[in-house]
Amino acid sequence: MDKYDKLVDLAKRRGFFWQSFEIYGGVSGFIDFGPLGTMLKRRIEEKWRNFFIKRHQGIVYEIETPIIMPSRVFEASGHLEHFSDYVATCMRCGRKFRADHLIEEQVKDIGSIEKLSAKELNDIIVNRGVKCPECEGPLGEVQPFNLLFRTVVGPYSENVAYLRPEAAQGMFVNFKSIYLALREKLPIGLAQIGKVARNEISPRQGPIRLREFTIMEVELFFDPNEPSCPLLDRVRDVKLRLITEDMAEKGIKEPKTMSVDEALNSKAILTEWQAYFMAISQEFVKELGIPEENQVFLAKLPGERAHYSAQTYDQLVKLERWGWVEVAGHAYRTDYDLSRHARFSGQDLHVARRTASGTRKVIPHVVEPSFGSDRLVYAVLEYSLKEKEDRTILSLPRDIAPIQVSVFPLVSREKLPEKAMEITNQLRSLGYFVEYDESGSIGRRYARADEVGIPIAITVDYQTMEDDTVTLRDRDTWAQVRVKISELPSKLELFFKGMPLEALGELVKAKAL
Repeated sequence: MDKYDKLVDLAKRRGFFWQSFEIYGGVSGFIDFGPLGTMLKRRIEEKWRNFFIKRHQGIVYEIETPIIMPSRVFEASGHLEHFSDYVATCMRCGRKFRADHLIEEQVKDIGSIEKLSAKELNDIIVNRGVKCPECEGPLGEVQPFNLLFRTVVGPYSENVAYLRPEAAQGMFVNFKSIYLALREKLPIGLAQIGKVARNEISPRQGPIRLREFTIMEVELFFDPNEPSCPLLDRVRDVKLRLITEDMAEKGIKEPKTMSVDEALNSKAILTEWQAYFMAISQEFVKELGIPEENQVFLAKLPGERAHYSAQTYDQLVKLERWGWVEVAGHAYRTDYDLSRHARFSGQDLHVARRTASGTRKVIPHVVEPSFGSDRLVYAVLEYSLKEKEDRTILSLPRDIAPIQVSVFPLVSREKLPEKAMEITNQLRSLGYFVEYDESGSIGRRYARADEVGIPIAITVDYQTMEDDTVTLRDRDTWAQVRVKISELPSKLELFFKGMPLEALGELVKAKAL
């Protein structure tokens, strides 16, 4: 059993996630999050808000827009024309598969095929003997398949609409109104966290490839005549692991490490704002528990990029079963979207920019960091999954653990449960998510808490009743220290700011001396 299988088993058994509609046999491409998975996902999203919105107050603003949009929006955005993958249908059993994925699975020396046409994919299938993975039947002609989910608004069939495949279009169609409301300043970023839908052909990677998922996006609008990022000094020396377009074109798979400054000076990254967000995104993913050496930014070649992009870097993380998997995309969308919406809507989306010589009109350019929070949940869980002395431990970063503290009475008698519940209620009133557990041996309770990633446990024992002290136990090191109940709030605050439990113990000893 590899780590993926272990994780999927743990996720279902302990309430993180599982396939949707299981009682009806399940539907691929959809997952449900249980109580722990939902809390973990929300904490990741809140951490993203801290990185991309709260740290950029006065520049980035969060908005919310509908997930269903009229067809005209996607006609303007180019999704009706371009948002397609290629499907191959088995002539024997009738199952349909994404053509490029089938080829990648069955033809090991094929290299990158993302930019190939339907005819080129079909030639490979015929010449290399690619078959149906279910029944080994022959495959029919490769055909394009649009990934938008189609619906209608109200009872009129002509009112065609689509579920959004990205949150971005809500930012573009609202840009001018928000720009005016915020006193006409650039640069300005609009951010959204919300559901999107893509009608994937044959998703077969659990939580990695979904038909409905949550996206976290920023669209940063800037004047192309004044493209400098005023925040760049914060990240100039940050090292990024890049596979540039030139490297990708040559088939080089080993990334080159270069600073943000070096990447900009060599034109490996075209805009300062994109480089800035790539550095911030690397730090964000690192703080989720995925080290920099297991992250890479892969440039998409012109034939592989989305229709709106002048440059795109996929931010990849290394997973045990799936290899290098995209968790974020960093696209330089130029003025493509605003220009198209201006043309299709008939509205003037230029903005007036005052200069020393007068006023000029410009359509802002856009860079976009876009994350999928569902994939991040899986990646975080995989990197957190550890085994120690035949025990399973989720070593989740402390600030995103779903449950933060567990409280255990040593035994279920002699007023220990009452004292433990008193501490539980006190910590809950302070805003901590606390699990109270008095079932089974103390060792089994520690093991259960470790398995779901609770960073710290508090044990109430007989000594507690004598001197009002409790034992704190660290999930990862299993170290234990004794502290006074009255000092729990201050000690827990230090612990969740990153202080090792052993260092807390030294503080307690120093105070006692």
